[in-house]
Amino acid sequence: MEHEIWLTVLFNKFLAGPANAVLNWAGVHPENPAHPWTNFVTMEIFVAALIIVTFGILRPRLSMDRPGQFQHTFEIVYNFLHSTTEDVVGHAGLRYLGFFGTLFIFIMFANLIGLIPTLESPTMFAAVPLGCAICAFFYYNYVGFSTQGPLTYLRHFTGPMPALAPLMFPIEIISNLARPLSLTVRLYANMFAGEQVTMAFMGLIPIILPMPFMALHAFVGILQAYVFALLAMVYVGDVMPHEH
Repeated sequence: MEHEIWLTVLFNKFLAGPANAVLNWAGVHPENPAHPWTNFVTMEIFVAALIIVTFGILRPRLSMDRPGQFQHTFEIVYNFLHSTTEDVVGHAGLRYLGFFGTLFIFIMFANLIGLIPTLESPTMFAAVPLGCAICAFFYYNYVGFSTQGPLTYLRHFTGPMPALAPLMFPIEIISNLARPLSLTVRLYANMFAGEQVTMAFMGLIPIILPMPFMALHAFVGILQAYVFALLAMVYVGDVMPHEH
């Protein structure tokens, strides 16, 4: 059994029953019914709750006349994602900005939460990056089907020349299916490696020595959130109809 952080201990102590009920309903039987909750699941819930609280505090403080530092910070994030979406996807892609922003904010919070002592980054567990990658995969395919129509969207898998369609179609399908794996491995490997390095140095000298590695880990966490959202933008841009 993995080492349980304090949050997981609380979940297993007070919410083991509901978790077992949901798992049994889904046909999944936990190895230890007394400990159905795992660290990455409880940390995902914690990150989601933290984001809700953050924006719950931000929403009533929004002001056109006297914006505070809190508002300025998220305006920078919004403007950055807005301009990146417009550059990568195009002006029509701004309707999907909410999805890109959700991916970026969730992954960034999940990456950085591990810098807080006694907590762990849920993205250092492969299941969480995989979940985000699957969401991106289904989303950009949904955009392709909805904007181009099923037949037109499937036709773009055959390539520009009909004669090469039997060769191009399986290649394009395999390339498409490889995207979730690529997104998962990139995010998981970076966060797992960064977490392990930081924890190793914190175990040696927990006060001063880990600080440069924690700063590097924070930078990598923000960068990986941006890369993940950027690739999602690229995939959506690829499936949207283009005049040329």
